[in-house]
Amino acid sequence: MIDVKAIGKSIVEKVENTEARLDERTCGRIIYSGDGIIHVSGLSDVKYNELLEIEGGYHALALNLEEDSVGAVLFSGEDKVRYGDFVYTTGKTVQMPVGEEMLGRIVDPLGNPLDGLADIKTKEMRPVEFPAPSIMDRGKVNKPLQTGILAIDSMIPIGRGQRELIIGDRQTGKTAIAVDAILNQKGENVICIYVSIGQKASSLAKIITTLHNADAMKYTCVVCSTADDDAPLQYLAPYSGCALAEYFMYQGKDVLIVYDDLSKHAVAYRTMSLLLKRPAGREAYPGDVFYLHSRLLERAAKLSEEKGGGSITALPIVETLAGDISAYIPTNVISITDGQIYLESELFNSGIRPAVNVGLSVSRVGGSAQRAAIRQISGQLRVNLAQYRELAIFMQFGSDLDAETQKTLSRGAKMTDTLKQRQYLNYSVKEMIVLLAVSQSELVDKIPERKMSAFVEGLLDYLHINYAALLDSIDPDKKLPDSQKEEIFRAAEEYIDCSLGEENTQKNAEAEEQDSSEN
Repeated sequence: MIDVKAIGKSIVEKVENTEARLDERTCGRIIYSGDGIIHVSGLSDVKYNELLEIEGGYHALALNLEEDSVGAVLFSGEDKVRYGDFVYTTGKTVQMPVGEEMLGRIVDPLGNPLDGLADIKTKEMRPVEFPAPSIMDRGKVNKPLQTGILAIDSMIPIGRGQRELIIGDRQTGKTAIAVDAILNQKGENVICIYVSIGQKASSLAKIITTLHNADAMKYTCVVCSTADDDAPLQYLAPYSGCALAEYFMYQGKDVLIVYDDLSKHAVAYRTMSLLLKRPAGREAYPGDVFYLHSRLLERAAKLSEEKGGGSITALPIVETLAGDISAYIPTNVISITDGQIYLESELFNSGIRPAVNVGLSVSRVGGSAQRAAIRQISGQLRVNLAQYRELAIFMQFGSDLDAETQKTLSRGAKMTDTLKQRQYLNYSVKEMIVLLAVSQSELVDKIPERKMSAFVEGLLDYLHINYAALLDSIDPDKKLPDSQKEEIFRAAEEYIDCSLGEENTQKNAEAEEQDSSEN
């Protein structure tokens, strides 16, 4: 007699003890491996940007879907992966762990901690590539994001949900502006994400130390891929940072994300594309390099109130060569963003820092989000500075100048000095209103040009000590009434008389001492 039950029980046991194996459609073999690139045959159902798993625990990203093979870039194990190794599809794209636990941490683009602290355990994962919010899901950019930098907040204001490009040659203070903006979000209920792409580890360490010293890491996460990381990790870094930012945005929170910098990001993508034998276009970049950045920056948005009202404000950084903003990558990113802050080497070297070129810098959105008092006072600031620059060029010809022109030149030079600002010295909105009001009044005619920078810092200290109530009474969201302006001018005049009086007394004493020594 055949025992059917025993046979059935035996089959069930064998099925249960059989290890789960991927079917033939989801398994392929490496037919080429070199320079961090692999070509795999036998994968018939792989998707673009899918995460592939290689035996030995290594991972790769599928980028080229060809007729008879798949081209992929390795995240790790470049010297371990060999010809003939098995490759399996996962059905997943690259994902980034997201959550409050990421704040205060330094992670790589895959979410692994790099700060030597405990492992990060988050409850959620987000795909690093995600569709940008639709037009109907977006709201109006109407709330300012204060950077604490007078030249930017007065003339090139940034709104929450805006994408403002920071562009300039190397060593012109691009990263300094971005770090200042992060430091200024303390107490502003804004979460910050700093994405480092292809930077030197030493430079990144200085930035992280600055954030730690200013107690800014509490609300900041650093996503970094240094210069010695493989190109795929540098390519992935900004998308990973954006995925983390989106997690907070869809919770209704405001996020500031800095991409430092997208020039190196484009170079990493070009390296991968050329190794994958994609056709090269202008400056050897692949044809889809515009889409590379547009799909990233379009994810920065201000959501409508129905969607929670959260926002991502993006500050992408692009490095130029010899001030050439008409190069391929700069023009691409300029056309995607809502304005740019252009930093000039000549201004930086002449001591004007931040070295913002007012003529080439613009904010296409922030004006509608600017504080009412600042918008009222800084309305003529751009025009006055442009007029001063023209006269300064004209003066080089050595023409005789009338008194009115000399006054315009003097006031322009003093206004330029007012806009100079030491790194990590951020102004509050009320301090900016006072400085803008005083520096555009007739009071500055009493101050020598060489004393203007010292006067600015001294005036703020004087007001905080003697006129704290006046500062507190200023409402940045309403136009500054004439009575309040007069109070500010009186306080400033009092400080001018006090400071210049001491200087004149000192000069007289020095003159008397010199006369007595001569006698």
